[in-house]
This record gives sequence, structure tokens and C-alpha cells, in this order.
Amino acid sequence: METYIQNDLIHTKEELVDYCASYLFQNLVRGDAILIQEAFDATLEKNVEKLLELEELCGAMKLAKESRDASVNVGRQFIRTISPLQDDPFLAEWKERIDSQSIKGHYAILYGIYSAVTGTSKRHAVLTFMYATLSGLIQNAVRSVPFGQNTGVQAMHKLIQPITEATELVSTFGLDDISNNALGIELASMQHEYLFSRLFIS
Repeated sequence: METYIQNDLIHTKEELVDYCASYLFQNLVRGDAILIQEAFDATLEKNVEKLLELEELCGAMKLAKESRDASVNVGRQFIRTISPLQDDPFLAEWKERIDSQSIKGHYAILYGIYSAVTGTSKRHAVLTFMYATLSGLIQNAVRSVPFGQNTGVQAMHKLIQPITEATELVSTFGLDDISNNALGIELASMQHEYLFSRLFIS
């Protein structure tokens, strides 16, 4: 998104909402959200082999290096934060795999695992992940465009219904529906690490 902002493609609330909606439906719905669902089900089944496959798939579908790195960095921070709060053997085993560097520890997979072991619903897991992701994008836009806080709140309000619709859409998808349709966003991610100045890592 910072690449879009520096290229003067996001400077109004409407353009921010359009970008977030595109990110939602062309990136999250067709990627991480599906992986969360799959990881959720695999955790309930204690299917470690499936989870390992999802871990590899998550890294492979993120074409931009910054996107891959961010997925791992956020995932590792996430499991460090939640591990002391949740005494679950399966989650602890997964953390050991990350600590021993036998797996990367992608955020979407960890979010699916954590949601399953804490007893939340699969729908709630997907919904909260997408809400939190878009909320983070908007907060970054508020600081970097810059927008006022009111603009950020209004943009988030406009996205609540699309997030709900996206959650329902994801529930009809499986691994065969994973695709990478957000080519503009992928290209902007690749360009981001070469920007003259950056406020955000990714």
C-alpha cells in the first residue's frame, strides 16, 4: 500500500476503501483466508502432514519477498505472544517446530491452529483475521497519506459489510480455489523494498 501511496494512487478516502476492498477480495479471500480454514480443520483432525503442506503452500503463493518475510515475522511474533496464554500440547508442538527452524511459521497457518485449539468457530477466525488485516492497512494509511482519524474510522465502517460478504464467500472455497489475482498489489510489494523512503517494512 505504501508503494501505491507514494505513486499518488491513494490520496482520498474512496481510493483507500477501493484499495482495501481489492486487497480483501483478490488477496485475502483467495489466499490466507482459505489457508486459515484449512489449517483450522487440519488442527481439529490433528493432521500434521496437512499442516506442513499448508505451511509450504503459504510461502510459495507469496511471490514478493517482503510479503513472505512479513508472513513469517508476524507469525513468529504471534506465537511468542499467545503461547504463554494457551496451554495446549498441539500448539506447543508447533512452536517447537518453529523454534527448531524446521518450519517457517507463517501467520495464516498459526492463526488457523490457534483458533481451532481455543475453540473459536472457523467463521469467526476468518472474519477476525480479515477485519484485523484491513484495520491495520487503514491505520497505516492514516499515518502515511496522512488521513485524519475520522477518515480512517469512516473507511473501516464502509468495509464492514464487504468483510462479512468476503467471510461468507471464503466458506465456499477450498484449496483448489487458491489463486493470486492481486497482481498490482504483488508488483507494488516487490517494488516496496526499493522505495527511496519507507515508513513500513511491509
